[in-house]
Amino acid sequence: MEFDRHDRMKSLLMEVVAKFIREEANTNPLITVSNLTVSPSYQDVTVFFTTIPDGGEENAKIFLMRKGTELRNYLKKNARLKYIPHIRFEIDYGERHRQHIDVLAQEIEKKSTVKQEEPDTQD
Repeated sequence: MEFDRHDRMKSLLMEVVAKFIREEANTNPLITVSNLTVSPSYQDVTVFFTTIPDGGEENAKIFLMRKGTELRNYLKKNARLKYIPHIRFEIDYGERHRQHIDVLAQEIEKKSTVKQEEPDTQD
């Protein structure tokens, strides 16, 4: 039962935090909430994010940290939580690395496809 409550809390917070960021943040860079962790006590939340295009993460983190109090007030109004958690923001380097690996895999696949399509010129 506890696991279900934890998942519901995580899902609710992800939805509300993403909505707040969408309403408050500029679209350049676009800030995307990629993951969120909730402590077992529900008092601490870490929001992991990425930006599109790459390279805007540090400025986005500064923006999000500056908006932390407003986000807590937004949670009070929109999330109906018993306790409002302390929120930290972290750049999701794991997601960024996963995207890079996907790009490398696509390049390897393209190269192998091109090699297979080349006709043998040896006669």
